[in-house]
Amino acid sequence: MEISMLIGAMVAAAIYTLTPGPAFLAMLGIGAAQGRKASAGFLFGHFAGDIMWASLALVAIIGSRVLDPMVFDILAMICGVYLFWLGIRAVTAKRKVDGAVAITVRNPWRRGIIFGITNPKGYPVAVAMFTALLAQDAASLGWDSMTGLLLASAVGFLVADLILIWIVGLGVLRRMYQRHEIWIVRATGVLFIGFAVQAIANALPNLGQNLTHGFSTLRKP
Repeated sequence: MEISMLIGAMVAAAIYTLTPGPAFLAMLGIGAAQGRKASAGFLFGHFAGDIMWASLALVAIIGSRVLDPMVFDILAMICGVYLFWLGIRAVTAKRKVDGAVAITVRNPWRRGIIFGITNPKGYPVAVAMFTALLAQDAASLGWDSMTGLLLASAVGFLVADLILIWIVGLGVLRRMYQRHEIWIVRATGVLFIGFAVQAIANALPNLGQNLTHGFSTLRKP
């Protein structure tokens, strides 16, 4: 297995965890109100959902590649468009008029598990992230890569979780986040747009070649 594939899976998992989203905001709220221990419980519970969505995303990506290369390119295009849409929404986000209310979470670990496995955006975002980072190695993807990619993803998730556990306890960061939340969300949107462009740029040439080949085959007597 190419080392770039393992690095791509690890980076995709880390970015998936570190980019602000529903889980990130929930973790930050719990950490701000109850400290690092509570946020760690939430993140380690959420790890179950991370592994589940990463597994499904890798099954979809590898399965598409094994069955037909064109399916992978179409998947990359769809995911790229989805990421681009998320990015545009984040870049154009506006502040809410209502303020957030801190609520004590008695069992952060259980909350993290439930939050992780029921997140409706978990699967499409995971597919989009992994597709964008693994597209350059699409030709090398196979079922024998699944275990290594999943282990690399687990490492990426854990490293990102440890980073979040550390930073959530920093008072200056929490205050800065609350003060500049809108700009952090917009910066995340720019990052999503960048991955979207990368996924689409990798898929378009192959789609063009496949479509041209298909038309040529149809025209032959």
